[in-house]
Parts: sequence; structure tokens; C-alpha cells
Amino acid sequence: MALIKKVNGVGPRIGERVFLAENASIIGDVKIGDDCTVWYNAVIRGDVNPIEIGDRVNIQDGAVLHTLYKKSVVKIGNDVSIGHNAIIHGACIEDRCLIGMGATLLDNVLVRSGCIVAANAMVLANTELEPNSVYAGIPARKVKEVTPEQRTDIIERTARDYIMYSSWIEE
Repeated sequence: MALIKKVNGVGPRIGERVFLAENASIIGDVKIGDDCTVWYNAVIRGDVNPIEIGDRVNIQDGAVLHTLYKKSVVKIGNDVSIGHNAIIHGACIEDRCLIGMGATLLDNVLVRSGCIVAANAMVLANTELEPNSVYAGIPARKVKEVTPEQRTDIIERTARDYIMYSSWIEE
């Protein structure tokens, strides 16, 4: 079973049909919606500020979600994929986004709906990303618009697929 801990008397609230890998850590003031998956070695640490995760969100292996004490929160909308080893530090991500493997989002970043943040991109603090756009690089810059095909084939499919993958895990 995942490591689930209270901080100052406040513990995680976990929705229906949520897959938590055995070595995932969910700590403190964390709310996870329905049909989410939290994969191996992922850490969701709501010890200094709240973390709110919508429905059908996948937090992939090694991802870290945390905040800056009294300065930022993490809010993630619905149908969002957080790639392997991504770091979400005090950022807000709207619905239907994909954050690539190894990407870093710093404090007070706002990722508007429909965005793709490419693998290993670094989104600097206080940056607002335009909706339906692809961002890449260090620091991350807009490189193009998200096409309807990318929205269907990458963003929406990935969110659905991770729910399916979790059903394959045997006890």
C-alpha cells in the first residue's frame, strides 16, 4: 500500500477508483479526484500548502508535486498527465494538459487548458502559458499550437490509457 501520512492532523482525501502504487507517497493536505493513478516512486507532498488534483489525472513514476510555504499551491485540473520524473512545484495546470517526462514547472506557473509541455522543459516561476500551445526548451518557450490530432492522440489518449494500465497491475 502507498505511504499515506497526515501532517498537522490533515491527511489526504482520495477519490473513487484511484490506483496508488505501493511505493507512492501521498502526504498532508492532498485531494485526489476520481479515476486517477499515482505511479511508482511518485511523491505528492502537501505538507506546507494544499495540493488539489482533479479527475482522470495520472502522476507517473518518479514525479514530485510540492509547493513553496505560504507562497504557492498546486492545482491540477481534469484529464492531465504528469510525465515520468516531472517536477510540479507550486504550479497550476488547467484541464486536458500533458506535462512531459522530466519537465519542471516552478512556483506560480499557470498552464492553460490544452497545453503540452515538452520533455525536459523548464517553465520559470510566474509564467503563464497560452492555452492549446506546445512549450519546449530551457527556459520553456512556445514552439507551436496544439493541433486537434495532438489533442486527441496525445493529451486525451494518454489520460485514458493510464486508467487502463492501472487495471493490468496484479496484487
